Amino acid sequence: MDDNRSIAFQGMRGAYSEQACREKMPDYRVYPCKTFEDVFSAVEEGLCRYGMLPVENSMAGVVSDSYDLLAVHRLSVVGEYFLHVRHCLLANPAATLPQITTVFSHPQALAQCRSFIRRFGWNHLSVYDTAGSAAELAQRAIPQEAAIASELCASLYGLTVLQRDIQDSRMNTTRFLVIGREPCSPDPSEPCKTSVLFTVRDIPAALYKCLGGFATNGINLTRLESRPVPGKQWTYNFYLDFQGHPEEERCRLALEELRFFTTSCKVLGCYPEGTKPQWDETP
Repeated sequence: MDDNRSIAFQGMRGAYSEQACREKMPDYRVYPCKTFEDVFSAVEEGLCRYGMLPVENSMAGVVSDSYDLLAVHRLSVVGEYFLHVRHCLLANPAATLPQITTVFSHPQALAQCRSFIRRFGWNHLSVYDTAGSAAELAQRAIPQEAAIASELCASLYGLTVLQRDIQDSRMNTTRFLVIGREPCSPDPSEPCKTSVLFTVRDIPAALYKCLGGFATNGINLTRLESRPVPGKQWTYNFYLDFQGHPEEERCRLALEELRFFTTSCKVLGCYPEGTKPQWDETP
């Protein structure tokens, strides 16, 4: 496969990660992978030029596997994308809403559609991912069963969309990072973000001191996440996202101060800032 025109994602065809690939990079071929580790391997080995990695959801929170793998691989973050997650109720052709008694999906999707499921009093069963629930539904062809997945799954697996936008929150959004072998070099004059991975020194108020340089230089932090370091008890990696470019003077000074209070510090990447979905605030 041509590594210049392909992007890897975790999950079966029809996963929301594939939808993010299609929307963010429509000219690239998609390359499904079984695990997040496989996504990293596909990029590192040249099977794909990029990988699409979910890192957080506005309702479900952090995707810990993604952060843990960023710490142990040498790939760069080269972009971000915010996907508006719009869950659909899918069923086999000719099935109707009154027939449905059981719905399948990933636990997070079921939780995000809890009110809709409760309204009908359906049984709900968890499976390993949303696209997998749709694929298995098509294979079983039982009219009383439905799946919660993307509308893309309907076209891929020959299913009918019984209802769209069944999620409890219309603002349900997943943030993705695009990873690649070579770092990105965005224009410092354009809005951009920088992602950093660091481990603090074992001194009092270490994290407070690490963040002080960003405050004094007027830099906005958009994400701070901690994850345990495997094999090192009570030691944590911190993942920090901030608005700005490392070549800016204020960012350079903040990073210098950060490095002074850390035992390790790595810039994971600088990339153009993604656009978040806009919501109408009127009730």
